[in-house]
Amino acid sequence: MKPFHGNKLTEFLRLIRFSNLLIVALTMILMRYAIIRPILGALPIEMSDMPLILTRMQLQLSWYDFLILILSTVFITAGGYVINDYFDIRTDIINKGKVIVGNTISRRRAMAYHNLFNLLGVAGGFYVAGRIGYWWLGVMFLLISGLLYFYSTTYKRQFLIGNLIVAFLTALVPFMVVICDALPINRAYSGSAVSFPGVSLLFYWVGGFAFFAFLTTLIREIIKDMEDYEGDQSFGRRTLPVVSGLLTTRIIIIILSVITLSLLYLVWYRYLTDKISLAYITLFIFVPFVFVIVKVITGKNRKELHKASTFIKLIMLFGILYSVIAGAIITTGKVY
Repeated sequence: MKPFHGNKLTEFLRLIRFSNLLIVALTMILMRYAIIRPILGALPIEMSDMPLILTRMQLQLSWYDFLILILSTVFITAGGYVINDYFDIRTDIINKGKVIVGNTISRRRAMAYHNLFNLLGVAGGFYVAGRIGYWWLGVMFLLISGLLYFYSTTYKRQFLIGNLIVAFLTALVPFMVVICDALPINRAYSGSAVSFPGVSLLFYWVGGFAFFAFLTTLIREIIKDMEDYEGDQSFGRRTLPVVSGLLTTRIIIIILSVITLSLLYLVWYRYLTDKISLAYITLFIFVPFVFVIVKVITGKNRKELHKASTFIKLIMLFGILYSVIAGAIITTGKVY
């Protein structure tokens, strides 16, 4: 492959959605060091070989193995973005007026990038799976790369299936962290601790972030389908706006938004109750969601709907960053 120069490098970074990849990496880092590690530190255990002495549980996956896990996830995600643009050239010309694949970057080179990213991602996934002693986890990386390919070729053209797949895979990002950490932690301490609390609490906390990611991604994907309504309709794609109409789609987005906000406040009321979390949720989640709902209701063109999509992306980022506050809450001893 020829080296990048100037504009080609910029287009390459746009092709792989570099900013999105940074968010993926940030999500994984925060889940591990702002949620999982504080929980382990807040749950002292007594080891059978050191009775009456409380000790703190430690992360079992080394930092460099965790780095490979991050890179593997990022590579597979990048491959998914490349193959998506590869198969979306015609609709992107209508919806966006310009394309990268077939223009700045040739289709042949794009496919080469896709294959390389997936090879590196799957290989890294199997490496991490082997390091923690659960080889079947490597198969998950292989299945995910395949699912992203078939999403681009088939599933995204079908009613709601593509939206649900993207939402599920986004939610899987934080879950991959807790799976790769919890399994070796359970193996290391379950047989040697006098009273091992288990790893379910790790899944509860990370699962909350994952479910939030699922709902907000689903909302964003539906909004993006509204943006791409013209091109999708022209090529016979059965997206929610094309099948059910824009009015029904707006109503569904509003309902999903209200459900997401209601669940957030319910979790706060039942498990947190601190004023900092309440203020954070209200200022950085509720207020932007109100803007999104208004834009979805009043938006009459692609530009206005794109603003709603951008704000959902910000909401997702704010949701991830809340893990820093959550980590402080956990560290102070308020663990449920």
